[in-house]
Amino acid sequence: MKAKGKVFKYGANVDTDVIIPARYLNTAEPAELAAHCMEDIDKDFVSRVEPGDMIVAGPNFGCGSSREHAPVAIKASGVSCVIAPSFARIFYRNAINMGLAIMECPEAVEAISDGDKLEVDFDTGVIFNETTGKRFQAEPFPEFIKKIIESDGLVGYISRKKEQTQ
Repeated sequence: MKAKGKVFKYGANVDTDVIIPARYLNTAEPAELAAHCMEDIDKDFVSRVEPGDMIVAGPNFGCGSSREHAPVAIKASGVSCVIAPSFARIFYRNAINMGLAIMECPEAVEAISDGDKLEVDFDTGVIFNETTGKRFQAEPFPEFIKKIIESDGLVGYISRKKEQTQ
């Protein structure tokens, strides 16, 4: 499983209120949430993001509330992966549950710039910066997480498992 895209880079402690402002939480519709993703930190994000693009950010990404709207908004905007040195614990679990790939790699975050083009191999954990030619090693996904992401989230994973047993 691989992803390719350009980087949107942000700083430390990007919280869920910045990822999807509370004023838009009157819906759970992914497309509507995506239309407002990151707008309080980057008003041009939604007009510039393309399918496959990636977010690279500082430590403690996704801190704040436990709302699952945040990873839904990111994923629905077309982002294929978020790379950070660390994630807030509940955001980490919500991202996996929603099928949003996330990777921890402090060295990559330090060396990657806004606009760089990346290729990420989820099977090996290799993050390749096509812009600079540098490679970084993140922890590859365990098999069960890979299956959840490939199934478009935990609900999809459970549905597939149920179909296989019938």
